[in-house]
Amino acid sequence: MVESRVAIVTGAARGIGAATAKRLAEDGFAVGVIDLDEKSCGDTVSAIESGGGKALAIGADVADAEQVQAAVDRVAAELGAPTVLVNNAGVLRDNMLFKMSEDDWDTVMNVHLRGSFLMARAVQKHMVEAKWGRIVNLSSTSALGNRGQANYSTAKAGLQGLTKTLAIELGKFGITANAIAPGFIATDMTKATAERVGMSFEDFTTAAISQIPVARAGKPEDIANTVSFFADERSGFVSGQVIYVAGGPKA
Repeated sequence: MVESRVAIVTGAARGIGAATAKRLAEDGFAVGVIDLDEKSCGDTVSAIESGGGKALAIGADVADAEQVQAAVDRVAAELGAPTVLVNNAGVLRDNMLFKMSEDDWDTVMNVHLRGSFLMARAVQKHMVEAKWGRIVNLSSTSALGNRGQANYSTAKAGLQGLTKTLAIELGKFGITANAIAPGFIATDMTKATAERVGMSFEDFTTAAISQIPVARAGKPEDIANTVSFFADERSGFVSGQVIYVAGGPKA
């Protein structure tokens, strides 16, 4: 059995991150709920606590090394040593290549890639000491390429490479690293994409569903369920994998 039952979920104020934090709490983990603004984490923490779980809201920019270390230190001090990390924090700065600014590129790279690297580096110490750990990185079907998302697609593909390297480096310490690549999930982020392409969210969702074999949109809970599988003690022989949770085959 694992002594430490503490997880960290980034970008956990809403959407996939919030659903994941709640699911891990149901699974018996105390959860460090991290997002850019600590107050925005209140709903997630309240939902966990009302269900009898334990959670801690922390405001941190995952692209800032000092803030990341401070956040991880606070989780360790107030909840216990974290042995599960879900790198979910993400932003969109969609645009066609000829319109994409350097800031659009750098912002997406910093949050998705630099943020996941910094979080993993800060948390791995606790996992190595526990001789057990689970790292789950949120990639995307956009890693396969997506119009208007040169920055996001590149970052999400990069996360798959990071995942496989972490699996190789950390495996001997009882730590697994896996990635989840969601397809169309109904969240505020996909609403923003609909606005970018000039469609109502209803029409955008209908169009997406027409291309999904299981004939429905994904829910944040669909991703949370997959995180739960990867975080389980019984999943220790699954590492370095990318699972596309997209209602049908992708890659």
